[in-house]
Amino acid sequence: MPRRLAAAAVAVTAAAGLAGCGASGGSGSGGSGDQYAIWDPYPQFDDSAAWVKLLQSCGDKAGVKVKRTAFDTTDLTNKVLLAAQQGNAPDVLVVDNPVVSTLADAGVLATTDDTKIETSGVDPNLLGAGQLGGKTYGTPIGANTLALFYNKTILQAAGVDPASIKDWSALTAALAKVAATGKKGITFSAIGTEEGSFQFLPWFWGSGARLDKLDSAQGVAALTLWNDWLKAGYAPNSVINNTQTTSWQDFAAGNVAFAENGTWQLANAKKLGFEYGTITVPAQHGGPAPAPTGGEFVTVPTQKDSSRYAVDQKIVSCLTNSDNIYTTDGTLSYVAPAAAVQQKQAAADPAMQVWVDAVHAAKGRTSDNLGTKYPKISEQLWTAVQATLSGSKSPADALQAAQAAVGKG
Repeated sequence: MPRRLAAAAVAVTAAAGLAGCGASGGSGSGGSGDQYAIWDPYPQFDDSAAWVKLLQSCGDKAGVKVKRTAFDTTDLTNKVLLAAQQGNAPDVLVVDNPVVSTLADAGVLATTDDTKIETSGVDPNLLGAGQLGGKTYGTPIGANTLALFYNKTILQAAGVDPASIKDWSALTAALAKVAATGKKGITFSAIGTEEGSFQFLPWFWGSGARLDKLDSAQGVAALTLWNDWLKAGYAPNSVINNTQTTSWQDFAAGNVAFAENGTWQLANAKKLGFEYGTITVPAQHGGPAPAPTGGEFVTVPTQKDSSRYAVDQKIVSCLTNSDNIYTTDGTLSYVAPAAAVQQKQAAADPAMQVWVDAVHAAKGRTSDNLGTKYPKISEQLWTAVQATLSGSKSPADALQAAQAAVGKG
């Protein structure tokens, strides 16, 4: 296990996903006796927050005291790997979903067969992010994903009905109409990091392409779509360096019709100085494209004393029951992982229906049993996007180079 842990540590930074923010929290150690340690990636929540009170309440119901420690996302994963090497992992770990397969492959996480955590009510496409080699390692606490926000004023002036945008050709036609009014059509994040891959994936998967063959004709079509938008002036040149935050700022300034962004912007969307709406990212030939899922899994690290799993199971079940997860996902701006709670979210806020639909079509970045292969594939994908949008390579050449680099790994 130490060798596998060391290899996992190298992959952690590349695998770290998009959820979790803020400064790193304090240090912590695994639980002992009737004290159970819980680590999470939510340092923005202090002891007065509903999330922390829920952790304490779930510990009380399980008959134990909970010691909670928060870290930022990447720091959390490194700390868990180190703690596992020292035999001092926490009892419950809330971790960004792309990292689950890395930790599982390193032997850090117990399976749901070991812990008896129930996952039957979870949407299979969301659960897939926590599966490797036919085994499941935890359960999602919620999911965020991508859709298209739009500026109603700009679309009305351009004569575009957002309900008519069902595929790529309809979207491109809409962008052309917007450009004719002097506005930019669409903004997104194409930066050379995981954020760039995350934003490109709905178009890549929406073409029918697969991550195990980056240079397929479908993948080339997706990259050509983005490149054509840039060359036509429908997207600003700033997308090459845009993070999801700076892309949102472009949209919030009021000069762009569409912005690809995520559920985490819902609170900011309510502060916009114009009316907005949302539609799912369209697939090439119609219907919602599969967008990548963000969000965390509640997992149980492997324990030397397997008798602790019984209490772990009680804590995890409490954290993820329908009432608690409804409240938690509302706080995090996540879509719940189970259909019954998703329906409750959409009933409370009809604007959530687009996000529920997007999550139904979504898939985990490490799905298709890619597991620990994903970080290298993603790096080559964002490198290809950068090479194309900067004009140094054609979409076909960039993706061929990306696939060749992955094959050498």
